[in-house]
Amino acid sequence: MAYGILYDYLMGQSQEAYRYFGAHFGSYTDEAGKLHSGVTFRLYAPCADNVSVIGSWNGWNPEVNPLSKVDASGVWEGFVEGLHNYDSYKFHFRNARGEYVDHADPFAFYSELRPGTCSRLFDIENFAWHDADFLAKRTRSFDEAMSIYEIHLGSWRGLKDGRFPSYEEVADDLIPYLKENGFTHVEIMPITQYPFDGSWGYQATGFYSVDARYGNPFQLMSFVDRLHQAGFGVILDFAPVHFANDPWALREFDGTCLYEYADPHHTFSPWGSCYFDLGKDPVRSFLISAMDYFVTYFHFDGIRVDAVSNIVYWEGDKSQGENHGATEFIKRLNGKLHLAHPALMMIAEDSTDFQGVTKPLEYGGLGFDYKWDLGWMNDTLKYYSLDPIYKKYEHHKITFSMAYFYSENFLLPLSHDEVTHGKGTIINKLWGDYDTKFALLRNLFTYQFGHPGKKLNFMGNELGSFDEWNENRSLPWNLLTYPKHDSIKRLVRDLNLIYRSEDAMKVEEYNPEHYQWTLVDNADQSVFAFERTVGDSDLLFVFNMTPNYYETYDVGVYHEGEWRELFNSDKDVYGGNNQYNGLPCQTMPGAPEGRPYHVTIKLGSFAALILKRVITKPKTPIIGTPTKEKKTKTKSSKRKTSARKRKAK
Repeated sequence: MAYGILYDYLMGQSQEAYRYFGAHFGSYTDEAGKLHSGVTFRLYAPCADNVSVIGSWNGWNPEVNPLSKVDASGVWEGFVEGLHNYDSYKFHFRNARGEYVDHADPFAFYSELRPGTCSRLFDIENFAWHDADFLAKRTRSFDEAMSIYEIHLGSWRGLKDGRFPSYEEVADDLIPYLKENGFTHVEIMPITQYPFDGSWGYQATGFYSVDARYGNPFQLMSFVDRLHQAGFGVILDFAPVHFANDPWALREFDGTCLYEYADPHHTFSPWGSCYFDLGKDPVRSFLISAMDYFVTYFHFDGIRVDAVSNIVYWEGDKSQGENHGATEFIKRLNGKLHLAHPALMMIAEDSTDFQGVTKPLEYGGLGFDYKWDLGWMNDTLKYYSLDPIYKKYEHHKITFSMAYFYSENFLLPLSHDEVTHGKGTIINKLWGDYDTKFALLRNLFTYQFGHPGKKLNFMGNELGSFDEWNENRSLPWNLLTYPKHDSIKRLVRDLNLIYRSEDAMKVEEYNPEHYQWTLVDNADQSVFAFERTVGDSDLLFVFNMTPNYYETYDVGVYHEGEWRELFNSDKDVYGGNNQYNGLPCQTMPGAPEGRPYHVTIKLGSFAALILKRVITKPKTPIIGTPTKEKKTKTKSSKRKTSARKRKAK
């Protein structure tokens, strides 16, 4: 088995390299029948020499525990007895330049907390899971609601007594919060070991090593296990494009560019990190196995792959052409992980127009399940930032997304990228004074939930915070003591609940038959409306993008009948002016833009509405219940019997 994994690793086909490389607890019996318990170390370093493992148990002496070269492939191996969890270690060797260096283990399952740089032993086997029922039912959520709450573990609640919260402590507060607010999934920002807090985990040094800021691997497993038991999916954000350039990590690992590009034109990314050379087979195996490790051992339900634009194109620049070696890596990644984990969701954070990102591999695509719609995000936020006077000139920023929506399986993100580094928070981006910003924020969230596609919101969006996110401090939870901010959280909760309950908002949402514009060309008034229908779930969404108030407004629909207001962002419980439609609306023939019917509604300033068509089904008699006619005959029979009795008397 070991040599099979090694061969696959060298050929770029391994997804279980973590079972062979790194540090593994185990035991063996020698020829004399004596049992030896300890740790087997294996390192891939083809151009290294005089390799040994140094650690806290041997005084960091390279002479004590030398490793032997397995074969010409460049694998070094050794067994050390009497070791324990949390023992620190590194590999010491002479590199291709003749320099003696110390490197952390690329396959380490755990590491020292920064500023420490050593790997640490951890036996990852035999965690007791309790999520079998959840795993048996999970799917890729194509016809289910998926409202993702993106979270940075360290700053959601902030430090606890001056230290980072543990994975379990985060779960204590997070689970009831998710239940209260109706989210379905959590996406955690990268938790592979990284040295610089300000990189948020996107410049890692240990791609198998659980972030020591929040605890050990078992604590992360417990975090996922508890969320699963509570019914929530967990998505891991993973950055396979680049790695931190610290000299003790992966950079020039054995004195050669083992993991990065040898071409200096492609070595460094715009962030100062080193690009992985995704055309090298061992690098492909290294990263595919890393993601498989987190899915297999930690039961993650999805992987969000960061910076796909920098994978499909050289430097993320379309003019430089497709990076074919990297796109081949993506195809292998998605193909292998989907085969091994059929319910796993693979999600691409991709800002390009590269075709077929979510198309299946057998049809020439990259094989992702979902793609972030960053075009929708940019156009939408630009439109909502405009003075209403100018919105009619940018009308297409709202309509354009549906022109390409069915080309991929899109997910609509309002992520961490939009609320930091001087960009302002979501509410800060919106036009107008204090009250107007809140009205537009309510409208924006309704639009996000009404638009086809899965949903993602970064933590704090639901608070309506005016302060940018900072990884070094907690979210401003005190805002919930102010009615306007607390009302935004209630609005997001109610939208989540409607989303989860209405088939029209989630079932076959990537099928164009279920979506129709009912008001799309009214640029002068900047009012939009569309209808979404699946089975008995028929919803009409209406958006007023200006401060104009309409006591009566005609909106076209495709289905005749009675429509009742299900949701209105202008209700006072959300901080609005309470201009809502309390009574049902009956359709009338004809409508703007040639629709067959229309409903007349009250449309508040900057209001967003959801109306639902009332579908009345004929009542079906219960089997065994007498019909009205039979009951009548029964009563008549009773009257005749009574008359006969009286005559007899």
